[in-house]
Amino acid sequence: MEDMQIQLRKWLTKHRNDGIELLTRLVQESSTQGNEATAQALIIEKCRQLQLELDIWEPEMERMKHHPYFVSSRATFANSPNIVAVWKGTGGGRSVILNSHIDVVPEGDMQQWEEDPYSGMLKDGKLYGRGASDMKGGTVSLLLAIEALQSLGIRLKGDVIFQSVIEEESGGAGTLAAILRGYRADGAIIPEPTNMKLFPKQQGSLWFRLTVHGKSAHGGTRYEGVSAIEKAWVVFDRIQQLEAVRNARIQDPLYKNIPIPIPINIGTIQGGTWPSSVPDCVVLEGRMGVAPNETIEHAKREMEQTIEMMNKQDEWFQENPVELEWFGAQWLPSAIEETHPLMHTIIGAYRRAKGTEPIIEAAPWGTDGGLLTQAGAVPTVVFGPGTTAVAHYPNEYIEVDRVFEAAEIIALAIADWCGIDKG
Repeated sequence: MEDMQIQLRKWLTKHRNDGIELLTRLVQESSTQGNEATAQALIIEKCRQLQLELDIWEPEMERMKHHPYFVSSRATFANSPNIVAVWKGTGGGRSVILNSHIDVVPEGDMQQWEEDPYSGMLKDGKLYGRGASDMKGGTVSLLLAIEALQSLGIRLKGDVIFQSVIEEESGGAGTLAAILRGYRADGAIIPEPTNMKLFPKQQGSLWFRLTVHGKSAHGGTRYEGVSAIEKAWVVFDRIQQLEAVRNARIQDPLYKNIPIPIPINIGTIQGGTWPSSVPDCVVLEGRMGVAPNETIEHAKREMEQTIEMMNKQDEWFQENPVELEWFGAQWLPSAIEETHPLMHTIIGAYRRAKGTEPIIEAAPWGTDGGLLTQAGAVPTVVFGPGTTAVAHYPNEYIEVDRVFEAAEIIALAIADWCGIDKG
């Protein structure tokens, strides 16, 4: 009998066009926040073809809004369904969650796209469109892995729990809803765009807002006022100092190729109303990285203490303190040991499929893995076919070959992790 890895590769090669067609159809559906239903309908159709046990529901705001890890700017999740589809095992094996998100970020500046953002155009081995890399390519890898194993007549001992969730891009409400609905497993794989690297650790992040006050005056006598823009420079400098201190503590070798493991980024600046006026208010908004083994609370406390100390040391801020507000999205950090059995399983599958050693790093961004690991107590590894070099960018694409390579590796990992019933 042929080795299972060879059989899987033959099946994936034979059904390559089917996989590309599914990915094309998914990318052609604009599944931005609040518009996920049509793309989810394609997922439902595929899961029914695979005869998986389907659970489809719209997350309940009332049930979730008081959870400490819940974040969302939405008033309702109406017409934004979550999907969980289960391939039941025969018993006695380990279970696995295959977690993917259907939501994509907005298209951005349409002028920067060479083709329609939802064209699904296939050119030179790359499939283009918003969400191709982040992370519909990974979603298709998961579904191909399940279908390949089923088609080879393999029966698993452990359950395979496929998830297509909403809201990952804005804080993870979809995955949190699945956790609160009771879905747990012995391990989880998230096929975010890691460029085929394995991420056992990932940073979390927080959004913050800083309001800097000044004193208005005529620009011709600006010395009679206090420029909030100039005072914002003081704040920006202090934030950079905090970033340096926090990153100096990171000694984890998995971060050796990442220049700033947990950045603090100022993403927006708003201030001033007139060129000839001294601005009396500036608002800075940013993102604060959280180390894999750090708590959200500790990161917040360090930022709060930094702002408090600055307010005490600066004469103007003593009377006009900078205001700090936590708002919007947050992603929990996540970490499992490199020696964890799930890592051992995926590394082994990678070696069989690729014949080389995988690159193991820490993720430079957050995913729903933080929720799975912390809120759900499910050890999680992030591994997928796309790359963040093109995710969230104009002309996003994914290399089609990587989708099928990831499917093969994930299928091998599922079989090893869940166990094959040979009875």
